[in-house]
Amino acid sequence: MRSALIYIALFTSMLTIAQQNYKRTLKLMGSRFDITVVANDETSGNAAIDKAVAEITRLEKMISSWDSTSQTAAINKNAGIQPVYVSTELFELIARALKISQLTQGAFDISYASMDKIWKFDGSMTAAPSPDAIAQSVAKVGYQNILLDKKAQTVFLKEKGMKIGFGAIGKGFAADKAKALLMADGIVGGIINASGDLNTWGTQADGSDWKVAITNPFNKSKAFSWLPVVNSAVVTSGNYEKYVSFNGKRYSHIIDPRTGYPTTGIISATIFTKDAEVADALATSVFVMGIEVGLDFVNQLKGVECILIDDKGKMYTSENIDLENEE
Repeated sequence: MRSALIYIALFTSMLTIAQQNYKRTLKLMGSRFDITVVANDETSGNAAIDKAVAEITRLEKMISSWDSTSQTAAINKNAGIQPVYVSTELFELIARALKISQLTQGAFDISYASMDKIWKFDGSMTAAPSPDAIAQSVAKVGYQNILLDKKAQTVFLKEKGMKIGFGAIGKGFAADKAKALLMADGIVGGIINASGDLNTWGTQADGSDWKVAITNPFNKSKAFSWLPVVNSAVVTSGNYEKYVSFNGKRYSHIIDPRTGYPTTGIISATIFTKDAEVADALATSVFVMGIEVGLDFVNQLKGVECILIDDKGKMYTSENIDLENEE
């Protein structure tokens, strides 16, 4: 009996060693996705990745405001006209988004899609828009006007011209869903990287933790630090590539949906928490809140940590972050 147990232990060890990381990079939801899974062979690894891709594609068809046949497009088309019946999955996503809006006092708002695009980050702007134009640009924004009827399972945008969009939560939502699907299928480890929205589970094939680099925004080839990511999500929002400067002040492409003004001060916000969907929404929220308010906000949330970098390159961390510095 004892020798049989030893044999089983050795065989299990051999199976573990035989596993490898299998990775594929592709464009989904208009962004780069890197999907890595731990599997015993190439066939099962590719099958798992195919399944994740199919799931993300399905979700994109549901939440895309650009797809005229999507449920989201139907909600927007009927703004100010009538409620729209939606799937349980989309209804619950919108309900969670509204809770985050309440929690962040509107710093996160999926009705940001109603905003007039008066700020340009393509180098064409020579002056900031007028205060009146900025105020008018957010006139139709307001999560309070997204009305949910739980019994009828409908969504109604109260004002004509209102729109919702999932640009600040959609990739995290998709990463969570793909991860859950693969875990249910018995994939023991993996990482879904949706253009910086990462969600991990298990370990790499060699047993080591997945790690994420906190990039130096002023030199992307250098990392401030590396952090292990164990069965959790990491999302970074940054404005070091899209911004405009007027009178010596730098304005981010991330705009405060409450005021219509671009955010200033922070150039990178990284959130660590259990779910990529929540991390995605909070990264945008903290960016809008600013360093002092954002740090205070995160420190009050259980199971959430953050790293912020300001426009001078100074790093700020929440209370329980332990950095592994890059040498």
